[in-house]
Amino acid sequence: MDPTQLQTDTTNDPHSLEGGNAVVEGVNSGPNSELGESPSGTTAATLGSHALATSNQPPASPSPSAGSSSGNHRPLWQRLNIYVLLFVLLVVIASGIVAGYFIKSNKATTKGTNIASQGLSQSTLQQLANTDVTVGSSQQTLNVASNAVFAGGVLIRSNLEVAGAVAIGGTLTLPGITVSGASQLGQVNANGLSVSGLTTVQGVLTAKNGLNVSGNSTFNGSISAASVVTGTLTIGGDLVLTHHITAGGAIPSLSKGPALGGGGSASVSGSDTSGTVIINAGTAPPAGCFATVTFATAFSATPHVVITPIGASAGGVNYYVNRSTTSFTICGLNAAPASQTFGFDYMVLD
Repeated sequence: MDPTQLQTDTTNDPHSLEGGNAVVEGVNSGPNSELGESPSGTTAATLGSHALATSNQPPASPSPSAGSSSGNHRPLWQRLNIYVLLFVLLVVIASGIVAGYFIKSNKATTKGTNIASQGLSQSTLQQLANTDVTVGSSQQTLNVASNAVFAGGVLIRSNLEVAGAVAIGGTLTLPGITVSGASQLGQVNANGLSVSGLTTVQGVLTAKNGLNVSGNSTFNGSISAASVVTGTLTIGGDLVLTHHITAGGAIPSLSKGPALGGGGSASVSGSDTSGTVIINAGTAPPAGCFATVTFATAFSATPHVVITPIGASAGGVNYYVNRSTTSFTICGLNAAPASQTFGFDYMVLD
């Protein structure tokens, strides 16, 4: 082959480098390649100092599919693949860390409370309706999301805590009740009520079977009572009585004195506080004491005894009284009229 002459491909080999449009692509891309890079992205093979070309034809334009991108001109999707993979890897690692943290937190919470939750299946409900069965243990919690109706009795062996309101349609029987806060009760029927602290009644207090107070009581207002029974009554102010005074109590006993005369008699009616002594004088009554009244209950000190004569016959007797803590005696300085009936009213004050 003469290098000074243009050669033609007589065999028309498509793989020959001498074809009219044949172009040699660069195998190595980059600045160190022996094949120069054309401005359009394709490289022409340089053989020595001469370029292969065809005669009588203009230089062939580079084929759009023949050029290959160099390291700095690769497609965008090829350059982004590595970043996408790195991002996906970081997301997977972060998700694993977050999932591990939540699993560890749930395990710690479960370990601290040590209370498991258990559902109630339909088969378990049927067993509860037909037989006496035990569901779960005391360390587990039974959650019932729907409303529950118990046709029979319900027994709770441990404490009962109610987070909401409690409505009771029937009676409530409790052996004891402790209320720490304020309570509003419409109507309370109690067989026995013991209040250790102060009690304030805003309305009217009605005690149908009586009121028994063992300690001191203070009433700032008036007291209206059909009957008041008290062992000791101390009045700091004036005593105002708008009705009669009835002195009740046991009837004292009476013993006859010598001034009644022959066949004479005496009787007493009333109480230790007040009463009447009736004297029936006999024949030839002498001067002296007519009768002795013994109190049903002795006084702590010698009481004051007031005697009032009844009738002219009693007024004609110069009477006087002897008294002690247990009795008093009605006497006369002169003899009473024979066969006469008269009497004396008495009042005894401590």
